[in-house]
Amino acid sequence: MFTRAEALDRVERAESAAGLFGPPTTDPTRRAEAQRLYRALASVLHPDVTGEGDTRAHAASAELNRMHHEWTRGATVELRTATGTYRIGEPFAVGSVANVYRADGPHVVKVVRNPALNPLLHSEWDALRALERFTDRHRWLRPYYPRLLDTSGALGRGERAFTVLDPLVDGFVTLADVRRAFPGGLDGRDYAWMHRRLLKALAGAHRLGLVHGAVTAENVLVHPEEHGIVLAGWSFAVESGQRLLATGKTTAYPPEVRRREPVTTATDVHMAHTLMLDLLAPDEKRQITFARGCTQDRPSRRPDAVDLLGEYDELLDELYGARVFRPFALPRTTGA
Repeated sequence: MFTRAEALDRVERAESAAGLFGPPTTDPTRRAEAQRLYRALASVLHPDVTGEGDTRAHAASAELNRMHHEWTRGATVELRTATGTYRIGEPFAVGSVANVYRADGPHVVKVVRNPALNPLLHSEWDALRALERFTDRHRWLRPYYPRLLDTSGALGRGERAFTVLDPLVDGFVTLADVRRAFPGGLDGRDYAWMHRRLLKALAGAHRLGLVHGAVTAENVLVHPEEHGIVLAGWSFAVESGQRLLATGKTTAYPPEVRRREPVTTATDVHMAHTLMLDLLAPDEKRQITFARGCTQDRPSRRPDAVDLLGEYDELLDELYGARVFRPFALPRTTGA
């Protein structure tokens, strides 16, 4: 806690927002420290505390608010690679491994939250490069994966890795957003096109022997208007037969992950259909039965994603007949 004199001195001596709160940064710890400093100073200098006649404190309080707004809203950081420079500000998505920022160009930048997690971004680089080479030969699969544009490359001790990606921002939401928008669950006809595309994304990765390892609602991007699906969040990806490098605390994993055993493509199949069970409306009995058949405890009992594409299409034909385009949109109240 500051005294009035100490608070006045800190604010009046600061020649800029950076002089008071430190250099602009995307580091969550340092931003939290700046927020604590602001609150401590504001609690002493607020007009309700100092009284109506304390014009000096009132001026310092106004200046404190101005500098805090400038620091939090206008802070930008430059991230450099061997081939480019990327200016970022506030994150628009916060994840367990990394935060995602819009850059001053047609890019987004994914910055690891803690240098100790750098190996997870390195895994993502390897996976996305392998998928890029694969989709050079199978171009119809390219829309289902993020496109890697640049990376931080070699780093010094304590530096944080980052990934530069195609934006995939305008018009996209996550399956988590969709779930929140439809708390009663989705009509099976709407979830059908999402699941078919997700199965295609998994089938392509599985042909390479890649296990995504984090098929969650937050990592599936949905473009409602264009019926697009992108499987993002490749930080946990490993080759089939390896153990996951890390796991999420709140993620529903199949038994082999909970037992810390090596994972296979069957792990992704389980997670995708756990997601299906979570998204569908309770009265979608046939699709729910289908999903449960893909979430058996023994990985060897789960079908391959490639085989599932045909089996799922057969089920959809039985349920709905010939395919027709069905427009899909989130309610406006979700902010989408």
